[in-house]
Amino acid sequence: MENRNRLFDDVAKVAGSAAGTLSGLKNEFESRTRQKLDDIVARLDLVTREEFDSVMAVAIKAREEQEALTRRLTELEVEVARLKGERPA
Repeated sequence: MENRNRLFDDVAKVAGSAAGTLSGLKNEFESRTRQKLDDIVARLDLVTREEFDSVMAVAIKAREEQEALTRRLTELEVEVARLKGERPA
């Protein structure tokens, strides 16, 4: 009976050791994969979210100003045509 208990203890120790080893391998794999992905992303020369949001805000403002200027130009063309006695386009 004692041999059987000892055998179970030994099997439990081996299983625990294997689980620890597998956990270490998993952590090493995750670490190396993360490092590889970081290297790939660094080479892609991507912009940060803050840079993207900043440029997007500038583009939105420029578009709004362009639309306002287009409206103003149309108004001025109508006024010029009215002053000349022509029909507006």
